[in-house]
Amino acid sequence: MHSITLIGSDQKYNVGKIVCLARNYLDHIRELANEVPDRAVLFCKPASSIIGNGEQIQIPPFSTNCHHELELAILISKAGKNIAEDQAMSYIAGYAVSLDMTLRDVQTELKEKGLPWDIAKGFDTSCPLSDFISAAQVSDPQNLNLSLKVNGEFRQRGNTNMMMRDLPRIIAEISQIYTLEEGDIILTGTPAGVGQIVSGDILDAEIEQVGTLQVSVA
Repeated sequence: MHSITLIGSDQKYNVGKIVCLARNYLDHIRELANEVPDRAVLFCKPASSIIGNGEQIQIPPFSTNCHHELELAILISKAGKNIAEDQAMSYIAGYAVSLDMTLRDVQTELKEKGLPWDIAKGFDTSCPLSDFISAAQVSDPQNLNLSLKVNGEFRQRGNTNMMMRDLPRIIAEISQIYTLEEGDIILTGTPAGVGQIVSGDILDAEIEQVGTLQVSVA
């Protein structure tokens, strides 16, 4: 079982489900020529997909086009169902830098066949995460600069103020479908600039006030 301890805290959270929000930045929707969704587009990753700072992404042999997607991660502090937006921020224990690794070729093939694309998102090592910091250490999570470099060159830049759904709405909408429990993680979507990674690449991700994450590709 994967567990998380907030930096500077003794409290441990056992990771439950990882709920991910797709299509939450308009520029990313446009770069992949997707439709703007009327409702939240959600998918889940297993806790076994998590790797930490300094670890390696393992691209499965059945894919030749793995993409990086930089995201702000939220750690849920307590259980809640049908959470009201004006109460949603009280359910956040902390924040981290995350990468939603995506097998784009596999995802595209499965979409074209009308099949679920969980394996394109939930494979082992598909969820690199930095350490989590306490929510109290972030002054305004809805105004944070995000950036990702691959081999020292910028690939993604954005700000959490570009989200189509803000954090309270994300939490409220997800809790209408899934009961959120202590230790659950939410990935909040990615800005434009997603692209392919290959063996030997080094990825350096940073979110203002939250931290940094470095992983490599095996």
